[in-house]
Amino acid sequence: MDLHLLRTFETVARLRSFSAAARELGYTQSAVSQQIATLETDVRTRLLDRRPVAPTPAGGRLLEHAGPLLLRAAAARADLARLVTAPGARLTVGAAPLAQPPVLAGALAAVHRTHPGVALTLRVLPAAEIPALVATGELDAGVVEAATAPTDPLPLPDLAPLASRVVLESPLVVALPTDHPLARHEWLRLADLADARWLDAPTAAVPLGRLRAVLGSDGFPPAARYAGGDPAGLLRLVAAGHGLAALPAPLVAGVPGTVAVPVTVPRLVHRVELLHAADPAPSAAALATFFE
Repeated sequence: MDLHLLRTFETVARLRSFSAAARELGYTQSAVSQQIATLETDVRTRLLDRRPVAPTPAGGRLLEHAGPLLLRAAAARADLARLVTAPGARLTVGAAPLAQPPVLAGALAAVHRTHPGVALTLRVLPAAEIPALVATGELDAGVVEAATAPTDPLPLPDLAPLASRVVLESPLVVALPTDHPLARHEWLRLADLADARWLDAPTAAVPLGRLRAVLGSDGFPPAARYAGGDPAGLLRLVAAGHGLAALPAPLVAGVPGTVAVPVTVPRLVHRVELLHAADPAPSAAALATFFE
């Protein structure tokens, strides 16, 4: 299957428009239509309804394969480019909001001292987006995080041969207001909180979907949504009684109006890891060396 045609199909299906896809891809509309027709001939079935533009059942199934295939192709291209292209004078690091411990600032400062000509950029991004950006070369390194069992790897997609190393591991705690009935407990069972009021804050706390996956439960109903990426702002909502949040212990310690109670059943930790290509640029390699 021609990846060039697959990319055109994915774009038309995503935008639900031949003309919009043509503008994004830099083609004429007739060229886009011809590419879709060629792909449909190749797979011997109709992939898109034309009015309105929408994937057919077969097109929907192909879309499930298209994203990973195109991403793997981009990752392979970036991996080869690193082998044949001289490393650039840049270090672009992506970090999730909960993956920026103070040690990261020290590591970046150390790289700047050893590679003074490198242009450093730190991008704050959702954790789920970072592995793909590292794999495709848009980021030289990424700092990701997740709640996991102490001996389990982080739940990362299989995109390319990426290397990882632990930056920080902290106990996972539940942040409660000081007047909460459970605030005096020394530890908590996650299952006992499945029906509590939670704050849905996917970029500022452990996502509720992750807690459901860990427990195998449909619980953890959101009482309110926090769309920001600042854990301090989220904890102000916790202190005001709007809901609970799961966070790494260092972020909750000493925050007025809140109490951090460890989760011990199941035992969970919040792990921060550094990702980079298997054969990284010198500046990215220097960053990784800092955490050895």
